[in-house]
This record gives sequence, C-alpha cells and structure tokens, in this order.
Amino acid sequence: MSAISEFFSPSASRAEDSTCGHVNERIARDTKDRLACYRNASHETITARIAELDREWDIERVLQTNAGMAGLTGAVLALTVDRKFAFIPAFVGGFLLLHALQGWCPPLPLLRRAGVRTEHEINEERLALMKLRGDFSDPREEPAI
Repeated sequence: MSAISEFFSPSASRAEDSTCGHVNERIARDTKDRLACYRNASHETITARIAELDREWDIERVLQTNAGMAGLTGAVLALTVDRKFAFIPAFVGGFLLLHALQGWCPPLPLLRRAGVRTEHEINEERLALMKLRGDFSDPREEPAI
C-alpha cells in the first residue's frame, strides 16, 4: 500500500514538488523582490496589489483552462474535420489525470518557467502584504514572510 501512496503527490505541494528547484527559487526571489518594493508603500498601494493578487490565476486554473480549450478544440476538429483529431482530447485527458495523481504534466514546466505561481505562493505574498499594511495587531497572528 505504501508504494501506491508514494505514487500520488500531496495535493498542497504537488506543482512545486514537480518543478525544478531553480524555477521555484526564481519565483520565490521574484516575490521577495516585489515585497521589497512595497515596504514603504501607502495603505492604498498595498491594498491595490492585494486586489491584483485576488485576480491572479494560479497554476491549477491555468492548467484546467489550457486542458479545457485543447480538449474542446480537439473534439470540434474531430467532429468537423477528421476523426483523427480525437487523439487531442484523449491526450489532454491523460495529461490532466497524470497531473491530478502525480502533480506533473507536460505544460507544467513551461508554465512554471513563465512565472505562473501556485495558490500557496500567491497566498504567501498576500499575507506578507497584509502584514506590511498592518492587518495583524497581535504579533502572534503575524504570518512569517
């Protein structure tokens, strides 16, 4: 049973675990650099950045949208042009299943290199900005940056 459980990646960290270390480090460094720019920013400026983060798409949403578009395109082409295009939704479904189980699929490295972050990475920046804005009055409530 343990061999089977090792096959499946933990949900919370699967995209980061499946990404090259130097890519994860670059994403973390970019986040720290952005945070440094907000150290002396006004309350309104920080609030505007938090609103931007609320609209930022995480890696899961980007992958799901990518898979949906590719699968739908392949199905339409299979129905209207040539049934050989049915391989596209089949591959997309396999890639999506692979990502759900192991946390890796072919588009993941490309999207991560392009800077698409995980929900966890986005939330880390959001919490750090909230701390800079002064949202946490009790020091025990402050998240680590």
